Amino acid sequence: MQSPKRVLGIEGGGTKTEWVQEVQEGDGWRVEAGGRLPASNLRLTTDEALRTLFRELPGDVDAVGACLAGCATEDDRSRLQGLVQERWPGIPAWVGSDRDSAMAAAFGDGDGIAVIAGTGAAVHGRAGGRVEKAGGWGQLLGDLGGGYHIAMQGLRKVLNLYDLHQRITPLAETILRTLGLNRLQDLVQWVMQADKMSVARLAPCIFAAAREGEAEMLQVLQADAGVLAEYTHAVAVRLGVTAPQVRLFGGLFAHHPDYRALYSYRLSVLLPKATVAICTEPGARGAAWLASRFAVSFISANPTGPLDRAVALSAAAADGGAAGAREALERELAGAATEQSNPRSERLDELSTSEFVALFVTEEEMVARALQAAQEPLGRALDVAAAALQGRGRLFYVGAGTSGRLGVLDASEIPPTFGMPPERVQGIMAGGAAALQGAVEGAEDHPEAGALAVKERGVRSGDVVCGITASGRTPFVLGALAKARENGARTILLSCNPARVRSGAEWDVEVDLPTGPELVTGSTRLKAGTATKVALNLISTGAMVRLGRVRGNTMADLGVSNQKLQERAVRSLVAAMSVSAQEARARLEAAGWNLRACLP
Repeated sequence: MQSPKRVLGIEGGGTKTEWVQEVQEGDGWRVEAGGRLPASNLRLTTDEALRTLFRELPGDVDAVGACLAGCATEDDRSRLQGLVQERWPGIPAWVGSDRDSAMAAAFGDGDGIAVIAGTGAAVHGRAGGRVEKAGGWGQLLGDLGGGYHIAMQGLRKVLNLYDLHQRITPLAETILRTLGLNRLQDLVQWVMQADKMSVARLAPCIFAAAREGEAEMLQVLQADAGVLAEYTHAVAVRLGVTAPQVRLFGGLFAHHPDYRALYSYRLSVLLPKATVAICTEPGARGAAWLASRFAVSFISANPTGPLDRAVALSAAAADGGAAGAREALERELAGAATEQSNPRSERLDELSTSEFVALFVTEEEMVARALQAAQEPLGRALDVAAAALQGRGRLFYVGAGTSGRLGVLDASEIPPTFGMPPERVQGIMAGGAAALQGAVEGAEDHPEAGALAVKERGVRSGDVVCGITASGRTPFVLGALAKARENGARTILLSCNPARVRSGAEWDVEVDLPTGPELVTGSTRLKAGTATKVALNLISTGAMVRLGRVRGNTMADLGVSNQKLQERAVRSLVAAMSVSAQEARARLEAAGWNLRACLP
């Protein structure tokens, strides 16, 4: 057995899974690849879902470290080891929990206390070979200090204030808006159906409310940060240390400095000699470190040749590799037409109302010109979509941000307008449903997440996937398109950047709408968004016409679900049959408001 040259580190939690692949360079290590996939808490994720996720990770590795939240018992580790060995047979594999990867990332073999506050929360400490833990009992029994618990406490206080004082607080309004609900009563049903991650995503609303002066929400944050500090103190006491190195992990600490401050203040009272800092090393690198160390011990115990591997992780090399990839993407994005400054709007903030309106209307004329210039590829995109739907295939729109929302919007309008079952035209949004109403951090940055979404939606031969990306380079979209093509589906790329860098991949149809720079630099919800919406209308409407879902210019399969649509169906039948409105209504009522059945 030769010394391993490439290791894979995986850290999975309740919100996301991060991975990194490191390759040996001299006596150090360089990050060769990495990314982010959906959540993989071992207690909340099925074996089949984990198998699907693992298949998206590199296979050509010499050692694997897999550290997933919820991996707490020997049975858990046995289950995870089996799944890892199934994906990487015969490869040395170290498995454990996300606490293990956090400790490794922060301290290597050294001593210290890791405090994790993400969707859940836990404290894990080590000193002189002894290990102590506190918290991390799951959302039903605790997870105090984590995003789920904070969100639930906030929701309880919102409802309590309503019960006591009939007060709809600003936070209550924010939560209803964020969830797309109309009444506080609707929260009950939502919470009963929501998973742990969906609830935890409301935590930023609690932080915002506290910053804006809602005293009850500040109390929630103080209480949860205080519990984590008390857990840290308890772990330190059990370890017998008075001046521990404390490292903070997780999104709550990383993205909310006020939470760090509340925790640090409380800990300074309990453990005045503790040294507290954010851990900048990702947990996936800790998992890779554990994999490399385990592989060496495995090889030592099973030697077939000299041991020539020096176990070392080079943070500088890793950061350099990651920075290089980021810089390449930044250069490419900076060159996109949609990111350029528009010279006609350089004084936008100085314009009068009439001048602003005139400029805006004039700029929108470029949308029509862009669509005119792309008529030929738009026609081919329509043909590809229509052929797939005629052959019982499906049309998938894939996008992030505005592009993704436009795809989901177009897909959602097909059933009521044309009577097409919702599974035939679907939208895939980077970041999932939560990203429809707000930003989900980093959702668009990982091609493997797009590939996994396409795989889990069951995209196959006969389907068509339309990737929507204003810049033409969104990794989530390109990853989805690549996986779709691999699965035998046809592919369409819709962008607003004819000058985009071609990566070598060729899609079946490429539509580039030359909408030019936006009035507000980089805001592709403007001209690019308008042109994209029209292009999607054209493709889907044309396909529905080809499928016979339109008779003349009448929605033959209109879904009649309210009074407005009943009146539309009556008018359509009056025009088509030259009958009175009274007779048209009678025929429609007799046919159960099936317009197609009434048309000649």
